[in-house]
Amino acid sequence: MLYYLASHIMNIFGPGRLLQSYAVLISLALYTGFILVYFLLPRCYRFLPSDRGREFTINAEAAKGKPTGGGVVFISVFIAVALIFAPLDLQQALILVLTWLTMLTGFFDDRSLISWGEYKKGALDLLLSLCGAFVLYYLNPDLSRSGEVSFWLPFISFSVTVCAPVYITIAVLLLWTSINTTNCTDGVDGLSSTLVLIALITMGLLFYFVLGHKDIAAYLLVPHLSDGAGWAIITFSLAGVLMGYLWHNAYPSKVLMGDAGSRALGFFIGVTVMISGNPFLIFATSSVMFLNGGTGLLKVALLRFFKIRIFSNVRFPLHDHMRKERNWSPAQVLVKFMIMQVLVTIAVLGIILKVR
Repeated sequence: MLYYLASHIMNIFGPGRLLQSYAVLISLALYTGFILVYFLLPRCYRFLPSDRGREFTINAEAAKGKPTGGGVVFISVFIAVALIFAPLDLQQALILVLTWLTMLTGFFDDRSLISWGEYKKGALDLLLSLCGAFVLYYLNPDLSRSGEVSFWLPFISFSVTVCAPVYITIAVLLLWTSINTTNCTDGVDGLSSTLVLIALITMGLLFYFVLGHKDIAAYLLVPHLSDGAGWAIITFSLAGVLMGYLWHNAYPSKVLMGDAGSRALGFFIGVTVMISGNPFLIFATSSVMFLNGGTGLLKVALLRFFKIRIFSNVRFPLHDHMRKERNWSPAQVLVKFMIMQVLVTIAVLGIILKVR
């Protein structure tokens, strides 16, 4: 909104032209998101449902009774901040709507006295992922007349074109997995949100400095993303509100994001990876979350549907195993998992961007 208003403001007030600077808009969006959540979230505690505890988790009683569903506050603030500061196109606007709807399904589960159950939540996640995949494909600015889009991949310097069924299948799998692994990682104060924050900063910098920059993209032999700077504004908007949430949720937490926050965050991370044009970037953003929560999902699926047992001696999510078997404190889990993700992110980015 401000981007378009700037053209009128600058005629009256010259410095108003700064509102058409993507760097300025990124900074304003990040700080505005942080400040709004910092002030609004504690004032919304009384309107949030209380945590009912999670089955089979370590120290579940410690969280029981705390306000949960805080994601409804910071995701709603994120949508508002993105609408104000980012010059949105139709694809971006619909992605924001789907992110908010993903949050809403999680919030309804948070406030329900009886958990919705795995199959109901999984089906809703699948529906939202399918909607997201269609938006990403059919509103892709690089969609050719033949109905193909291109991926740039590690180890090769040329792009690979894929048709609609392939793209949509990859997008649905990536979005659904990202939603659920992020949700599974939300079991230690600040863990899921800190890992997502690393992912958002990574993708935001990638959008602004690499994919959105013609010269750097050409140097690295990656396709230029014409709206990379716009996606950077949206991504840093979410990073800002997440920082505001983390301010309150630093151990020991006062409020929990609940499914309302974790599912929406997972959805948006999956979207940014698909927008980048390289699905393998999910390993740069979410490796630890995949290891922590995704392996547990795989273990349960194999046992439930195929009667195959794997990792019988390992408790999942993995953060529960480290706390129970290795006696790690919540702070140790947070710091060590965070360091692991930073190390993996740097290594994966180096491989994907340079070994081509």
